[in-house]
Parts: sequence; structure tokens; C-alpha cells
Amino acid sequence: MSISDAKAALPSRFSFDDRFVREMPGDPADYNLPRQVHGALYSRVSPTPVSAPKLLAYSPEVAADLGLTGDELRSDDVVSVLAGNRIFDGMKPYSACYGGHQFGHWAGQLGDGRAITLGEMVTPGGATLEVQLKGAGPTPYSRRADGRAVLRSSVREFLCSEAMHHLGVPTTRALALVLTGDEVLRDMLYDGNAEMEPGAIVTRISPSFVRFGSFELPASRNEHALVKKLADHVIAAHYSHLPNAAAPTRDTYRAFLVEVAERTARMVAAWMRVGFVHGVMNTDNMSILGLTIDYGPYGWLEGFDPAWTPNTTDASGRRYRFGAQPRIAAWNVASLVDAFSSLLDDGAADAVMDAYAEAWSVAELDMYARKLGIRDLRLEGEGENKSPDYHLLEGLFEVFKCAEIDMTLFYRGLANVPTDSSLPRAEHEARSLAAVRDAFYAPSLLETSVGDSVYTWLSAWAVRAKEAYPSDAERIATMNAANPKYVLRNWLCQNAIDAAAKGNPAEVELLLEVMRRPYEERPGLERFAEKRPEWARHRVGCSMLSCSS
Repeated sequence: MSISDAKAALPSRFSFDDRFVREMPGDPADYNLPRQVHGALYSRVSPTPVSAPKLLAYSPEVAADLGLTGDELRSDDVVSVLAGNRIFDGMKPYSACYGGHQFGHWAGQLGDGRAITLGEMVTPGGATLEVQLKGAGPTPYSRRADGRAVLRSSVREFLCSEAMHHLGVPTTRALALVLTGDEVLRDMLYDGNAEMEPGAIVTRISPSFVRFGSFELPASRNEHALVKKLADHVIAAHYSHLPNAAAPTRDTYRAFLVEVAERTARMVAAWMRVGFVHGVMNTDNMSILGLTIDYGPYGWLEGFDPAWTPNTTDASGRRYRFGAQPRIAAWNVASLVDAFSSLLDDGAADAVMDAYAEAWSVAELDMYARKLGIRDLRLEGEGENKSPDYHLLEGLFEVFKCAEIDMTLFYRGLANVPTDSSLPRAEHEARSLAAVRDAFYAPSLLETSVGDSVYTWLSAWAVRAKEAYPSDAERIATMNAANPKYVLRNWLCQNAIDAAAKGNPAEVELLLEVMRRPYEERPGLERFAEKRPEWARHRVGCSMLSCSS
């Protein structure tokens, strides 16, 4: 059965638009074989049907945003669409054509190798959201791959998309996770040990999946008219508040890139706040809307380490390590600006990069002010002229170096360190160290000189925090709103994957529920806020991951 033989009726209150397909130039060829596509921004392609689709999990919030009820989402018609076996009337599926810099090197044409956008759904509330299937079969951009995705990567993307949203991080969303009933051959570590794994498809939702590489590819081919056409489309559809958005000028393009740069800086600051490491910050994985996109070999800091990367492919160079993410984002923005060179006046590039630097500076200061509970934080000066707050922050990083310390637990515990200066020193020290004890992988170190160093910093912080927030209740509320109790640690995700692979989706559903309220204390769910267990320290899927699906 082909897709064209299997249309499904969409409830009457919904409709699909085809603005992107209608307005943008498409691939004139209609065969689904890997090839170079020139002068086009997409290729029309249909999902490849699967044998036994089954809904494993879905996000109630995303369903509600789309106006879908739970019963509708679980219906055979909708599950068939989410599996790629049928399409709704009005859908015009396609895969996007784009390029990108991968690990700092130009890779040429890449494109949606296993993602197929079904269409632009117009919700009952009037919003337009792209609905995309990841793992729905081969496309002209699949190169030598099969266009499929496996259960483990699909669980990770489904859960992380939603976890990031609830953490307050700009992100694409995930509507549903569907098992295909088919197996997929994967060599997870590229070591010659390929195995058959259960296949799955994630339904991704975003106002747009256009990325930096969407502009870079036509620019690299001197298809500057195509760059302009796509830029005009994105501005009209998603940046209509800009001056002259309906008929963009060079000033409009400059303003557009300035806002993209600012959004990108704020997004990365949100990553850093919660300890998220993207793992593969190639320019083809950077959203033009400043959203986190393409959840591949991501990770969450366990022991605090700015040099850590979760990506095995990046293990030697560590280009995409945690501490480098702000700088890499700036590099990516500069690459986007280069792609717009034919549309910009002299000086525009400097203005965009200055805007990124300023937005990052503001976002970083706000991040640390909230995480540390110091609302008037001042990170000023250089060398001997650094401000006291600058030295306080540097002192924190020295604390993180003195032992293996879980970042999430440390910041969360910091809010409970007493700031009452009238406490006897021994009591203050005991209560201070007890507040952060759970963050240490070897708590016994607190009985040594390490404990002395930690307490010295905690006592200095307590004085500054009390000065900034005389009300402990206000400070604690501020800190707990910035420092999550729960993050999607890789080992938690791996437990859910293992259970789902055995036919039990309950752990996926429970983990999704935990991540819906990541800043709240959740009695009975303490196991989801624990340090990484020793068994997960070096286990594949918990410590390092590859770019393999």
C-alpha cells in the first residue's frame, strides 16, 4: 500500500496549509533516490509505510496546543498518520534541502535524511505549526542511510524535547512517539558491531524547521536569489514585526540577523543554566528561530566539567564541549551572516556579532544572578580590578574543581545554605555543608580540607546572598525557579529505553510526568533527582553517545 492510496480524514476543525511548498522553489525531480538538489529548498517525498504502528507515548500539552484530544490522538487514523502510513487531506509532505558546517568544516549538501514534514497545521487557535516525522523513511537526502530511527534515539528525542520546554529552554516540541513494528540495523558506536534494533518515529512540532544551513547551502552555490527568497519567507512568516517585513530592505535583513543572534544567545544561556550539552552544534542543527533542534548525542552534566562532551565523534577535539557552547554559537551565527553577505550593507556583520556578544553578556549575568540568588550581581572588571562578585563566581568554579560535584544538586542545595549571620560558626558550617552534601560523589571529602574550602566559599556566598535578598523566602523561591530539581539525566533516559525495549512504556510515561514539573519538590519521586549511579559512569547511552540513530 502506498501513501497515495491511504488518505485519512482530519477532524473538520483542523486544516493544513502548504505555504512553504507553495511559495518556495522545490526539486523538479519526483523520484526518491539520493542526489544533489540545486535551485530548490525541498523535495516532495512521502513517508514509507511501516508494518505495525503502535503509539508508545504522547505529550498531552502538545496535543492540547494542537487542539487534539487524547482519544483523537490514540485513534487508528491519527496513529497511522504519525507512523507515516497515511496522510491527512491537505498535507503535502516534503524533506528540506540544506547544508552545514559539521565540526567546523563545510560539509556541502545535507538535508532531511530521515525527517519528513507532513505539512503546516493550522490549529483551532489560529497558530500555524509544522508537523514533522523523524524516522519516516528514505528521502533524496538520506545519502547511504535508510531514513529510519531506532527506539533508543527516539525515546531520547521525545523526552528531551518536552523536558527542555518545561525547564524553560526554547525548543522544538514532540507530540508523539510511535513504534513501527519493524527492526532497523544500526552500528551504534561505529565499531563494526551492528545489531537489529526496534524502529520508532517521533512526531516533531515547530513553527519552523528552517535552520542556519538552509541559507548556507544556496549561498555556497552562489544561488543568492534563493537566499533572498527564503529570507523573505521566514521574515514574513516569523519576524513580521520587523520594519518593512513585507518588502525587506538591507536594514530589514540586518535587523533579522540581529534578532536571530540574540535569540541564539539566550537559548545557549538557557542550556548552560540547566547543564545541557547539545553535543553536535553543527550549523545545520541551529534553528533560525533560536530553538533547540535535533536532539542527537546530547547529555547533561553529572560531575561538573566544562570540558565534557557527550558525543563520541567529538571526543578528541571536544569542539562542542559544555564550556565552549557560547563561543560555538557565535561561530555559527557568523557563518549565517556570511550566507547573507549579498543582502547586507558594510558594517552589518559587525553589528550582528556585537548584538550576539551583548545578548550573551546580559543573559549570562541574569543566569548567574538567579542561580546564585544575587539579584544585583556585578561581573565587572579585569585582572586585579575584577569586582567582588566576579571573584565569588570564580571561587565557585574552584569549588567545582576540588571534587566531583553534581552541578544540578549543588545549585539546588545552595538555596538551603543558611544566611543567618547570628548562627554559631559550628552550626552554620554543619548546616551549610549538609545542604550541598548530596551533590558530592564522595561526600566523605567534606570531612577533609575539601570541606574547609567548600565552607569558606559557602560562607562568603551567604553574606552576599543575604545582602541581595534580606528575605530568605524570596531568595529561595528565586533560586529554585532557576535551578531545577529534575533534569533528564542520560541514565534515567536509558532506564526508560531499556524498559520500553522490553515492551513496558510505563517508565517513559513516568519520566515524562516528572519532567513536566522540574522545579517542584515531588514527594515519592526522589529517585529521579539522584546523582548518576556508578553503573552508569561508563555505560554506553549514559556517558557517551554517537551520532548514530
